[in-house]
Amino acid sequence: MKNVELREQKILKSLIEEYIKTKMPVSSRILCEDHLVDVSSATVRSELFKLEQKGLIYQPHTSAGRIPTVSGYRTYLDLIKKDVTNLSYEKLDFLKTLLVNNYRDIPLSLHYIKQLLAKETDLLTFVAEPEISYDTLLKLDVFKIANDKLLFVVSLASGMDKTVVVKPDFEITEQQLKVAVRYVNEELSGLRIYDIQHKYLEEMSEKWIEDNKLLTLFLKEFYYALFELNNYFIHFDSNVEFLEQPEFDTKNLIMIFLNLMQRQDMLVNIMQKNLSGKDWHVILGEDFGNPEWSEFSMMYSKYEIFEIPGFLGVIGPSRMDYKNLIPMVRDIAKTITQTTKKGMMVLRNEKNKKG
Repeated sequence: MKNVELREQKILKSLIEEYIKTKMPVSSRILCEDHLVDVSSATVRSELFKLEQKGLIYQPHTSAGRIPTVSGYRTYLDLIKKDVTNLSYEKLDFLKTLLVNNYRDIPLSLHYIKQLLAKETDLLTFVAEPEISYDTLLKLDVFKIANDKLLFVVSLASGMDKTVVVKPDFEITEQQLKVAVRYVNEELSGLRIYDIQHKYLEEMSEKWIEDNKLLTLFLKEFYYALFELNNYFIHFDSNVEFLEQPEFDTKNLIMIFLNLMQRQDMLVNIMQKNLSGKDWHVILGEDFGNPEWSEFSMMYSKYEIFEIPGFLGVIGPSRMDYKNLIPMVRDIAKTITQTTKKGMMVLRNEKNKKG
């Protein structure tokens, strides 16, 4: 790589890190005095002009310093990939202790992790988990209702009852329905919902695909019913300081951000689509699919507890301390996965599981 390119990258990286730290537009004078003492002020000004022409930085108003654009942040994330790979979160031993001490209550463990992230980052932190995956099936009831629809009532060991209406593309009598429901309860009662969805229903369907096609069709409808019921739910946490950032200086910006938080379905879809094969990912600008949210950013990683996937991360202004956030979120997610895989934690209802 040419020296000119390296210098340009160094200037961009220094400008963004200074802006993240100070929350103020960065002048050429600050860059020369604090970051680039071996580069002349004329050269720095020239390079800043080139970066502005490339759409990586801009001046919010005449005579002000520069701040990064969304494209600038994307370039910066590429520049620090090697740095964050070599960095690690310092409190992993504390995190492991937290997980082990609260092994009987997964939601409580994740709650503490959210609080830890919020305290460390001063950002809005979140954990996204499938709503009923960890729970176990107590009982299934299914009723025929108007227009040949079926009402599935899924009773869970935690005490919750979940209902969903499906419209099967096959006919089933009341007697056949009773037989199918009795069979499901005998075979699946006491099992974890995630395992029912991803293992047992498939095995049962394959077993009966030739001998009892109606039962196979019913089992597929039960699968779709669980899929509808087991949506991801995002739990948020933050410190008061979060809304004191300059990016939230108007009521309108706060309302736009609250609207983003409410779009849980959209946030979950984005996370599921963009993390394949990666330890971490950052959503910026147009990635959100709404111009109103282009000034925000979401940094997240995927974890697994007992093979059940979830997501954790932070949401806030594009001006985030990515160099420290990425190792923190990535390593917390990895530690959750590794700790549960090693058998240091067990499910609260583990004794109720079958074979």
